[in-house]
Parts: sequence; C-alpha cells; structure tokens
Amino acid sequence: MTRTGVMICGHGSRSDAAVAEFAVLAEKLPALLPEDWITDYGYLEFANPVIRDGLDRLRAAGCERILAVPGMLFAAMHSKNDIPTVLNTYAAKHGIDVSYGRELGVDPKMIAAAAARIEEAEVAANASGVVARHDTCLVVIGRGASDPDANGNVSKVARMLWEGMGFGWCEVGYSGVTFPLVEPCLSHVARLGYKRVIVFPYFLFSGILIDRIYGFTDQVAAAHPEIAFIKAGYLGDHPLVLETFAERITEQVGEVPPANCAMCKYRTQVLGFEVEVGAVQESHHHHVEGQGASAPGSNVADCALCDTFCTGECRLEATGHSHDHDHGHAHSDDHAHDHGHHHHHDHDHSHAPYPHADHPHGPESARKRGA
Repeated sequence: MTRTGVMICGHGSRSDAAVAEFAVLAEKLPALLPEDWITDYGYLEFANPVIRDGLDRLRAAGCERILAVPGMLFAAMHSKNDIPTVLNTYAAKHGIDVSYGRELGVDPKMIAAAAARIEEAEVAANASGVVARHDTCLVVIGRGASDPDANGNVSKVARMLWEGMGFGWCEVGYSGVTFPLVEPCLSHVARLGYKRVIVFPYFLFSGILIDRIYGFTDQVAAAHPEIAFIKAGYLGDHPLVLETFAERITEQVGEVPPANCAMCKYRTQVLGFEVEVGAVQESHHHHVEGQGASAPGSNVADCALCDTFCTGECRLEATGHSHDHDHGHAHSDDHAHDHGHHHHHDHDHSHAPYPHADHPHGPESARKRGA
C-alpha cells in the first residue's frame, strides 16, 4: 500500500508565539485524520522548520504520496504562487507525488468559529453593561494582500457574520498592503454613532499583525472615550478550524478533488490586475526562508519609528511601498503547478506593483501624523 503523508504549509512569523500556535494546531490535526497517515509541517519564511524539512521527514518515513495544504485562510500570492513552487520543485527533484489542496476559504465552519470568537468577546463585555447588537458595529480585520480575490473573501466573511448575527453595522479593514488599514477604518467607524465597536481580527494566529490591530484599536479608542471598543480574539485552534483543515486534506483523495483556486489573477483577468495574467509562478521568499523571530523588523524595540506597537511604517521607509522590488538574482527552472502552465526563465524577477499602493487609507496611513 502507498503510505500517505500530510504536509501543513504555514506562512511563518517573526513572532515566536505565532510559530508555537501553528505547531500546536499541526499537532492536533492527526486526531481528525486516518490513523495510518503521517502528519508534518513547515513554514514558507521566517521560521523553522521550513517546508522542505517537513517534506524530507515524510519521505524518510516512507511516504510515497503527500497531501499538502496551505495553512492559510485565503488564497493570495503565498498560497497561489510561493507554496506551489516549493512543493512542485521538491516533487520533481525527488520523484514523489505531492498534491495540493485548497485554503480554508469561506466555509460555514469557519464562519461559525469566527462567530464564536465574537460572541466570547461580547459576553465578556456585557459583564459591565449590555449593549444591543443593533447598537454595535462589527469591524472585521483581514490580513490584506495584493490579490483582490483574497481581500474580497474577507468582505464576504464579514457580510455573513454581519447578516448572520444581526449587528447594526459592519466595516472591513486590513492590517497591511491594501486599504483601508486599521486606523483609518476605525476612525471612520467612530463617526458612525454606535455605542460599541467590536474589532475582530480574522486571523489564525497571534503575531506582530495582531499586536498592530489591537494597538491601533487602543489608539482610536483613546480618542473616542464615548465609544466602547471591544477587542475580540483571533480564530486560533478552534475545533471548527481544525475540522476545516482536516476536510481540506481528506477531500484531496476524493473522486473529484475540488479546485484549489477559484478566481486566480494569474490565469484570468481581474479588474485592475490584468497585467498579472500569465505571470511567472515562483516563490519570492527564499531570501527570508528559515529566519526566526530575530529577523530584522521582528522586535518593536529595535524600530525607531514605532512607539508602543509595530505600525508597519518601517516597511514604507525601507522599501517604498514594498510591492515593487527586484530580488537581484538570476535562476533557471522549469516547473508545473496546479494552474496548468509551465515556465522556463532566467531573469531578475520582481513583484508586480500593487496598483493602489499610494491610497491614502492604505499603507501610507501608517506614517506618523504631522511628520
């Protein structure tokens, strides 16, 4: 019989806490999978073990078939581009069957897990005075990406939470890359006249970005003491999150595995991102692969631009808008992936520029006021 391995492909983080939380989730998954499957994990960047290390361990254990999944909420560049490159390069080099499943995505179980985190925060806040949901504004904060498909899914999750739970209003913000970022989003919400604002980070784990979301929440709350700002917890290892991960793995061995990319800017024209159709699909993260929490920018104490939490301003100072840069090295490879096109290239590659990098409510809003 073919021995099956499971590979959970995480993003990685400069936060030791986030890396530890991901490891705990990966360790809990085997209980939801067939007993004879072997599960391992690895990270794309900033943390160890890297994805190749996990694949090596599965191969050493005798696995001839590996079912890989992105340990991510939505499919943006990391899920559509970087992880498939690592997996396909490894599969070709070692002659092993590696399949690649869907991201967690917009799923009823994920919506229910999110609602549970919001309700937990609501119950705790009601201990000091009940506020009706019609008098409450829900703010859902997503990661933010240079991919409108992923950003749009955050809005869909927010709408389903809003309509499902009956809040008076709902707004969506992002921790980086796109717009609106947390501070302009919350400053806008503060003008709507709601008694309570629940800020819910639609994130899997802790880390610098969670600190940023909560930091800006405290900042806006201090400027509006008449409004109760409530910080909800992130998803973490909620049982329904684990169930969704398990489903993304097991569905790959079904008769017709679901497509792992429904709306991909690399293969279909998406408004505003048309130039990226047919773009070379390769990983851009080998330059930070395996770096731990000591990586540059990991500690707010090392950043002269930040006061009490990481605002993201340092990325603006270091790289302009940080989405149009050259990695300055040449390489040649020929790889296939689930988007069904092949490339042979030898060039200095660069990210396509995010078309709205200068949006006043996007990353530029992180610059200190009056600087």
